[in-house]
Amino acid sequence: MAATRAPLSSYQNPSSTPTLKSPPKPSYVAFEIKASTLRKKKKQNVIRCEIKSFENPHNWTIEPDTPIRVFHNHPEAQVAMASGSAVKKVCLFYCAETKSLAQKVAAQSDAIELRSISWRKFDDGFPNIFIPNAHGIRGHHVAFLASFSSPSVIFEQLSVIYALPKLFISSFTLVLPFFPTGTSERMEDEGDVATAFTLARALSNIPISMGGPTSLVIYDIHALQERFYFGDNILPCFESGIPLLKSRLQQLPDSDNISIAFPDDGAWKRFHKQLQHFPTIVCAKVREGDQRIVRIKEGDARGRHVVIVDDLVQSGGTLIECQKVLAAHGAAKISAYVTHGIFPNRSWERFQRDNGGKPEHGLTYFWITDSCPLTVKDVMHNPPFEVLSLAGSIAATLQI
Repeated sequence: MAATRAPLSSYQNPSSTPTLKSPPKPSYVAFEIKASTLRKKKKQNVIRCEIKSFENPHNWTIEPDTPIRVFHNHPEAQVAMASGSAVKKVCLFYCAETKSLAQKVAAQSDAIELRSISWRKFDDGFPNIFIPNAHGIRGHHVAFLASFSSPSVIFEQLSVIYALPKLFISSFTLVLPFFPTGTSERMEDEGDVATAFTLARALSNIPISMGGPTSLVIYDIHALQERFYFGDNILPCFESGIPLLKSRLQQLPDSDNISIAFPDDGAWKRFHKQLQHFPTIVCAKVREGDQRIVRIKEGDARGRHVVIVDDLVQSGGTLIECQKVLAAHGAAKISAYVTHGIFPNRSWERFQRDNGGKPEHGLTYFWITDSCPLTVKDVMHNPPFEVLSLAGSIAATLQI
């Protein structure tokens, strides 16, 4: 049967019965349609139509029950009808820790389909992993949402990460929101091991898929120079959680009275360009005897809602010292943001909520992202913590 196409982008109102006039090009036909029902199926809108009349100047034939596809002019769907949708369909796998985040990512787009993995273990504790319907992902774009929260889970996930590109998939994207060895990126004494380089080398040896090298998505990597640790078999894509913070700050009632504080020069170099429309305060660590004290290097905190911004927090000692000095210099409120809330040994418990206008004793808000899923479970319902989800950003990145 000859292929038929109909320009239906003008069809918008299911209650009307528009007649499409004969187009000038012979590759188009015109017909009158009438919408009969509107229903939901697999997260897609489906409109049932029946042909009421048909103009056929070229003696083409349309057999009964021939499907007619209706396309609209959404920016992501402006494609030729003969080729179908341009939105990239992605099969998203995940580990046990990232299940909740993966579900949020999939909820952002019908083009993202969740796929599960059976994470089993043999009696000796080594992984016994199975990828269901492995044959069914051939020719698909595939992504894996990882969490390397501890060395014990890295090996089992690397086994899957190495296996997926070999299943004749169109492309492979690895999303590792938090690059966990980022703080161990250099040798200071002979014998030190730069584990960031070790992990980068392991990821650089992921097999190439049919689409070429693996895309690696990381948020706010601790040391920017680590991008040069990766080999040519992987394409690092560095994203940031700062847009989530900016959006949240705009929602605050005192959004016009916010200043951004950086705990050291490193944080300023990393983030100040993304936050340059806010007044800034730069702190610095100085030594006094055996103590390291935080002081304000530049900026004015008086009467301001000051938000301390950094890429990650572990014990929180530097952040607390920064909070104290800002309060001593007259800050009206103090909040904090980090992309990665690591908080080993439940160190998040050190941070209290400021309920009485005493910023030296507590924070108004402490924002983190869900890049470290285990932390999210601990702090989700504990003020001053508030979780900003990376789900929307990850979903958008999967469509690159």
